[in-house]
Amino acid sequence: MLELLFENMPLVLLIAGLVLMGLEALSPGAHLIVIGVALVGAGLIGVLFPSPLSPFVLAALTLAIGLAAAYVYNEFDFYGGKGTAQTTDSSSLAGSTGYVTETVTTRSGEVKLDQGGFAPYYSARSTSGTIEEGDEIIVLDPGGGNVLTVESLSAIGEDEIDRALAEGAAQADAQTEETDSEQSSADTEAETETEKSS
Repeated sequence: MLELLFENMPLVLLIAGLVLMGLEALSPGAHLIVIGVALVGAGLIGVLFPSPLSPFVLAALTLAIGLAAAYVYNEFDFYGGKGTAQTTDSSSLAGSTGYVTETVTTRSGEVKLDQGGFAPYYSARSTSGTIEEGDEIIVLDPGGGNVLTVESLSAIGEDEIDRALAEGAAQADAQTEETDSEQSSADTEAETETEKSS
């Protein structure tokens, strides 16, 4: 049995590599592609060019091809953004911005998020009204990542902080006007007294 395995080692490596590459296709980002490419490469070379020192040659080939595949995988970053574009979970989508790709209503629509990961297109619903195609949006509720609740950035008015800042600025302006008014009336009284004394 062991002898049969050694005789067919290139074929075993080829099959194992293809299985790992298939698993990577089902679960992108699992990094199985690097090992899969190494095994497939070594298996193909072993099938095409059989050698009497096959196990040692195949081990060296697997290592060399694996190192090359790892370098290419890391250098070219096929999944985008050196991992920054990948979301960790649906809650990380809250507050994300993007734009509408298919008109969003309370019942249907689609958006593309700026930092949406490997597949940045999501089904979306608005809280009220319609958001037209091309409008910029912000995610209010990730909804488990299946259907996002979004709102148009242009429709979002002032939030509590903006209102508090505006209120503070209005109070500061009112105090400045009151101080200026008191100063002006004091200046007028001083002028009136000066005129009376002359």
